[in-house]
Amino acid sequence: MIKKVILVVLAMVLSIASSAFAQQAEKATAPKSPMQTFTDTVTGMQFVFVKGGCYDMGDTFGDGTSAEKPVHIVCVNDFYIGKFEVTQGQWMSIQGNNPSHFIRCGDKCPVEKVSWSDTRQFIRKLNERSGRTYRLPTEAEWEYAARSGGKKEKYAGTSNESELGNYAWYDKNSSSKTHPVGQLKPNGLGIYDMSGNVCEWVDDLHDDNYYKNSANTNPQGPTKGSDHVFRGGFCLNPAGDMRATIRQHYDPFYRVMSNGFRLAITPVRDMYVAQ
Repeated sequence: MIKKVILVVLAMVLSIASSAFAQQAEKATAPKSPMQTFTDTVTGMQFVFVKGGCYDMGDTFGDGTSAEKPVHIVCVNDFYIGKFEVTQGQWMSIQGNNPSHFIRCGDKCPVEKVSWSDTRQFIRKLNERSGRTYRLPTEAEWEYAARSGGKKEKYAGTSNESELGNYAWYDKNSSSKTHPVGQLKPNGLGIYDMSGNVCEWVDDLHDDNYYKNSANTNPQGPTKGSDHVFRGGFCLNPAGDMRATIRQHYDPFYRVMSNGFRLAITPVRDMYVAQ
């Protein structure tokens, strides 16, 4: 009788263990997809997932500069990009200072008057504290995200200048100052202020002729040069400077009140969840 009870108990234990193993195996093999948003635990920065794809990069509306030509097909992999520009408060939490010209705007306003080199120092310190590998977006990633996933959009969120004031702080509506991030409408991916408020540094070196020789897949910019590219538009600039394809550049150590940045990151395993 005792032996029979022991056998029944063992059978039950084996059944439970087998079921648990099967559930774990099913969970491990279940399809996973990236989180649509995630928040950095150190700074509170919010990131939006951007599904990779191919698009016509450059002056698709025909009113840009020679540096925006020729229009060429570019493909980018999946990535995350900051939902907002890096703020003064977030900068201070890592760097311990506030270089901004518009300092009275407050902690929720974009940090500016930072050089490309300054952004590298910020990223290095943030990565050390967070254990992540944040970076500046490439120029191709930035334009793809600004144009709501590579759509034919003139500005970030719209192609109509009459609607621009709903999406961008520029000379017609900014009262000549920056504003807290995220107050206007986002573009089609839910990203704010990619046109207007402050210009944004990207990772690439600058070359006016780069588009003639650009790689088609995940271009990283030219391998030689001195200046670095920045994108977007500044709150004191006219509508033409808010175009999503406009390319501008400065010395990497130049600090000017027009320039801030947002971060990007390549998806890693813990950013994927079971469907």
